[in-house]
Amino acid sequence: MARSKKRDPYVCPNCGTRVSEPKKTWQLVSPMPDSQGRITITIMGSFECPNCGHKWRAVISKIKVGGDEVEVETKSKKKKLKGSSKPKEEREEGEVIELDLSDIEKEFENEEV
Repeated sequence: MARSKKRDPYVCPNCGTRVSEPKKTWQLVSPMPDSQGRITITIMGSFECPNCGHKWRAVISKIKVGGDEVEVETKSKKKKLKGSSKPKEEREEGEVIELDLSDIEKEFENEEV
């Protein structure tokens, strides 16, 4: 199934009249981060056509925040803004523990007796 073409949220889907601004806007914050650990904030808008009176809702823009950058997506444009250029903290190497499953099974067998 093909994706539908992104439409301009400011154009009435009924008659094609362009609306200057939404009647109301609000933000939706995604509860789960994406694969890169960023939170998506979706800016929604409620519109009413002055020509035919049709009412509709549409996504005005999306903002992805997290990590070192902020990505703003509007209509067909994407813009990435870099954050502060702090050096990433190096991960500390932990101690590697090797376990043999046969040793663990033997311990459980000894406890059951």
